[in-house]
Amino acid sequence: MGEAKLYRRAFLATSTAAFVGTGPSSSRALAGTDEGNFVSLGKIAARRGMQFGFALNSRRLVNDPRYAAVVAQQATIVVPENALKWAAVHPSPDRFAFTQADTIASFARANGIAMRGHTFCWHRSLPSWVTQTVTRRNAEAVLVDHISRVAGHYKGAIQSWDVANEVINLSDGLPGGWRNSFWYEVLGPSYIEIACRAAREADPAAVLCYNDYGLEGDGVNGANKRAAVFSMLRALRNRGAPIGALGIQSHLRAGRAESFGPGLARFIRDVKGLGLDIYITELDIDDSGLDPATSDGIVAGVYKRYLDLVLETGAVSVVLTWGVWDTPHYTAATPGQNGPMAQRPLLFGPGGSVKDASWAAEHSFARAPLLPPR
Repeated sequence: MGEAKLYRRAFLATSTAAFVGTGPSSSRALAGTDEGNFVSLGKIAARRGMQFGFALNSRRLVNDPRYAAVVAQQATIVVPENALKWAAVHPSPDRFAFTQADTIASFARANGIAMRGHTFCWHRSLPSWVTQTVTRRNAEAVLVDHISRVAGHYKGAIQSWDVANEVINLSDGLPGGWRNSFWYEVLGPSYIEIACRAAREADPAAVLCYNDYGLEGDGVNGANKRAAVFSMLRALRNRGAPIGALGIQSHLRAGRAESFGPGLARFIRDVKGLGLDIYITELDIDDSGLDPATSDGIVAGVYKRYLDLVLETGAVSVVLTWGVWDTPHYTAATPGQNGPMAQRPLLFGPGGSVKDASWAAEHSFARAPLLPPR
């Protein structure tokens, strides 16, 4: 019997009493599958004081009723994949395009689902007008105006904003490990604090989050990046910047010994000690190097070990996967972008079907420490 099937058997054997009303007779049971005993991941997470959800494509949300149904059944929090990045939401200096993000916000509101915002400061997805017209003299005004307009448009509707994304890149050789990005060039390292204060002014209730990748591994690279991120976050807190959370993207790979381990758990606890929440923001697992005949069980095992590790800290309050269900694509962890694609990297199969990874996540969520009321 595969490892993931053992998770399923163990869960079914112990979950009935704990989750009365969320089984096959529940109106929110996963429609259209033969897994009648599968419990909504969002519901299980909520019972442990956490939120679970997906990154969403607004067009699929409109055009695919099945996609919308799975999100409504499984998620308690969502984030737009691209609709709030600069190129999408602010395509020209005097034009904001909110339609795609508004679609997700309206869906979330109608279904009682929280929504995250992603992202204000990133080295990618900048429209050409920004890099061509923004200078050191006007950069702060442009950045603050963008954040004020976008965060203000969604004031009160956003659980958290990714104020800055992927700021640390040690190979650039800058002090503190900062990435040599456009915003760094025009504003220096103060741009995150500028962005945080603008976001707090525009949307006072939202948690302000720093989001990054490459924090998971316990090798030298992961440990060094974690140290740089921790130092940056501690400095922001010491200066009174209103940063409230760290997002750990969690783009993982299956088919090799996992690099994540106790160093990641210690880091999560240390960041929590700064007074910050911890979110898993873009979870997926590249399976491009696996035999399709056995990949589902291997991927499920990686999900189980990773979720058990991070949830056991008692510090992770949000888990999102980067997508709703499996489609062949390159994940952020897929080696190269012209070789084999990841085939089944998410928690649900095509159409939202339940698979080994679904049961593994259900098992991890059900046994996570109960978080205190927020």
